[in-house]
Amino acid sequence: MEMLSVKGLTKKYPSFTLREAAFTVEPGEIMGLIGRNGAGKSTTLKCLTGMVHPDGGEIAFFGLPLAGHELEIRQRMAFMSGTTDFYMRKKLRTITGTTKAFYPGWDEAAYRRYMERFRLDENKTPATLSAGMRVKYSLALAMSHHAELLILDEPTSGLDPISRDELTDLFLSLQREGVSILFSTHITSDLEKCADRITYIHEGRIMNSESLQDFRSRYRLVRMDGAVPEAWRPHLLGCKEAKHGFTALMERAWTEQLGVPSQEAALDDVMVHLEKEHDER
Repeated sequence: MEMLSVKGLTKKYPSFTLREAAFTVEPGEIMGLIGRNGAGKSTTLKCLTGMVHPDGGEIAFFGLPLAGHELEIRQRMAFMSGTTDFYMRKKLRTITGTTKAFYPGWDEAAYRRYMERFRLDENKTPATLSAGMRVKYSLALAMSHHAELLILDEPTSGLDPISRDELTDLFLSLQREGVSILFSTHITSDLEKCADRITYIHEGRIMNSESLQDFRSRYRLVRMDGAVPEAWRPHLLGCKEAKHGFTALMERAWTEQLGVPSQEAALDDVMVHLEKEHDER
């Protein structure tokens, strides 16, 4: 059973349209939703969580259509936005007391374990916590009602590299406990550490949704110092100036067929060059 299934999801705004988005999140999987700022990541997640009403498409969680099953679904999943603040001057104890009233399946023992694990003090307020600790507190709340699926909008945005590394380690730990995670990000290095699959969105369109390894391995990074052989030109993607010469992507099959010297492309390399290629079309 898929944890999340999205088919033909559409949302129209005057200056932006999310077009026929489709992807799935499988049990025990970490899925990264990637794309540049304004590509449609947050719009997609807001449609999934009912914060905005889509104009078309189908959304199902745990095999249940979102329409007509919202209450049941909300008990089994959790959404967290990196831009959403708590009542910053309220103690965590007070926020927790309000939150748990909405979840009949609240597990107080689990909550205590997560608070201890994350070294969170209930007598503190969100205003006194770092951004990373506020994210951990959100996760503690989510896991205390045994959320099976976490949907996170830019959870690592604005965090320092050490805090981001701690969070990606935490995502892997939660995955080992059977939790599925869908999170949007434009920080592709975070996905390199923990994602199983990625869904790449560009200007409101899903361009790819597949395993991270398959997405990366389809391309190779080509570095060029001088004149580019004519046979290469039709197959170069997102050619851009580098400190010394130029870089571009090329599909692996063409590098092998043409004997093009190349190297493995990091996810960041793939994203930068594909975005440039799309922009130039």
